[in-house]
Amino acid sequence: MLTKIREKSQGVFAWGILIVICVPFALWGINNYLDSGQEAPVASVGDKDFYQRDVNKAYEQYSQRLQGLGIDEQSLKAQALEKLIKDEVLLQYVHEEGLTATDDAVREFIKSLEYFQTDGKFDDKKYKVLLNSQRMSSNEFVSRIKNALVMEQFQHSIVDSSFATQYDVESFFKIQNQQRDVDYVTVALQKISEQPSAEEISAYYQQHQDLYQTPEQVSIEYVELSLADIAKTVTVTDEKLKAFYEEQKDQYTTPERRKISHILFAINDQTNEKAALEKALKAKQELVNKDFAKLADEVSDDKLTAKTGGDLGLFNPGVMEKAFEEAAIALKLGEVSNPVKSSFGYHLIKVTELAAGNIKPFDNIKDELTKAYQKSQAENVFYDAGEKLTEMSYENPDNLQIVADALSIKVNKSALFTKDKGEGIASDEKLRTMAFSEEVLQGNNSTPLELGTDRLVVLRLLEHKAAARRDLNEVKQEVLDVLLKNKSKQLTVEKAKQINARLQKGESLQTVAAENKLEIRKAMGLIRRKSDLPGELTEAIFKAAKPLGGKPGTFIVPMPSGEQVVVSLSKVTPGVMSDEDKKQMELAKKNIANAFGQTEFNAVLNSLQAKADIEVKLKVQQAQ
Repeated sequence: MLTKIREKSQGVFAWGILIVICVPFALWGINNYLDSGQEAPVASVGDKDFYQRDVNKAYEQYSQRLQGLGIDEQSLKAQALEKLIKDEVLLQYVHEEGLTATDDAVREFIKSLEYFQTDGKFDDKKYKVLLNSQRMSSNEFVSRIKNALVMEQFQHSIVDSSFATQYDVESFFKIQNQQRDVDYVTVALQKISEQPSAEEISAYYQQHQDLYQTPEQVSIEYVELSLADIAKTVTVTDEKLKAFYEEQKDQYTTPERRKISHILFAINDQTNEKAALEKALKAKQELVNKDFAKLADEVSDDKLTAKTGGDLGLFNPGVMEKAFEEAAIALKLGEVSNPVKSSFGYHLIKVTELAAGNIKPFDNIKDELTKAYQKSQAENVFYDAGEKLTEMSYENPDNLQIVADALSIKVNKSALFTKDKGEGIASDEKLRTMAFSEEVLQGNNSTPLELGTDRLVVLRLLEHKAAARRDLNEVKQEVLDVLLKNKSKQLTVEKAKQINARLQKGESLQTVAAENKLEIRKAMGLIRRKSDLPGELTEAIFKAAKPLGGKPGTFIVPMPSGEQVVVSLSKVTPGVMSDEDKKQMELAKKNIANAFGQTEFNAVLNSLQAKADIEVKLKVQQAQ
């Protein structure tokens, strides 16, 4: 539950910022630079108009984030439009209030993004290539980032100022740890005695023709830049490889492993320096017949390491004082140094573990070096070719052969594939999404698509097969199966309602269950976060009203399988904080406060939206 609260408290602009930052190359593509002509806006916020293409692009991001949740396209497009409107309302408000982010803050933020980094460092060339791929200037991109950050900061100013009291936390755990006692019976799917008629089959088919279609399909032609392919063309000589080996020698070197221990005789002032040295010399003599670790435990003034025999762990050059390091490096395994003076006092140092460092010989790793060298040399070529690919595919939006000829790569073709499934390169979900995008379906080259960090693809439509209705004779059995299942579910629902009605009239669950040959199951002291019951059933049990007047409360819970569960709720016991809960008190306060703050922010945003000049002019369209 605490995790869910934390998830729900995330900013309303979190995914919006990701879109602006991480995937502007999908959201703000070539279409944004085409003349809208006489296209009517879908909606407006003040002077800002949104067009169908804006909704389509936002929808593409929504569909990727919410894929698999079963939300239909029209609902997603409506949500995408609502998101665009909310963001614009807030953006206009923060601008009116004069809120802004500094250029330095924006610059540092962009530099921190992995999308623009190579080996953990900001790559200016990569940054420019990616922006050029969208015909977007750095100033324009920085402006978008600045807007997103200001909106996020405004949100945090509200969310972060919220707080939760002790009462709020205790109330939360009372609900979180609440216990409920239930009895329940499961009504299985009822058997169908009468088969659907031909008329019923035909009527259902006519009413649900959209369910019985061959899916929309496309095939594409594409050009692909691959770092691995470019690397194979890099010429390698022993001379170049040896020079590369010298440059990268650290990567093929295993450093020496040296573990040391010490006994310290501290110097507190100049008067006892001589005494400390005498103690060290005496201890060195005692080591002839005494174990180093035992002596360290007895006499070392470094009480922290004395308990572990003076163990200082692995020796790392550059950490200790020069005299100490020189002595530690000079020792052999098991050897003890003479007294060594440092600013702390006199040390006796012993090497307790030693494994010599080594460098992998050139000849032993020649194949590995060759691949690494070719890759390093190919990276600049890859980025340069990527920039050229971006420019030429944009300048020749209806042709890939010109690009292929210029880059000496071939134009490949795919087999037909659907939005949900494909083979070969079409097995990549990102590519399928791009292939069915409005941009590609209209006949344009796609924007460059990154498949990993080392492959860049531009594609265009080769063939488009619209969804087609399947003949009734072909799908008759499918329709029959659906009708039988629906009738079975309907009978099951009616049976569950009859049972529940009898329980609400006062009949006992035992009597009704016996008559219907149903097994009664019990769940005593059920806790929501420790329930072994199906999630849908647990959720319904804890959403149900408490029983009143000493009578159980009864209700029906539909299950995904079509079965119906009739539940009798007999007792609700308030929860108490466990010792483990008390340990999470601060985390609970923080997460509950965040949830309160998010609720408050949503209320502010709704208020701003109610006051804004918003007009939704056209209904969003289905993707063609």
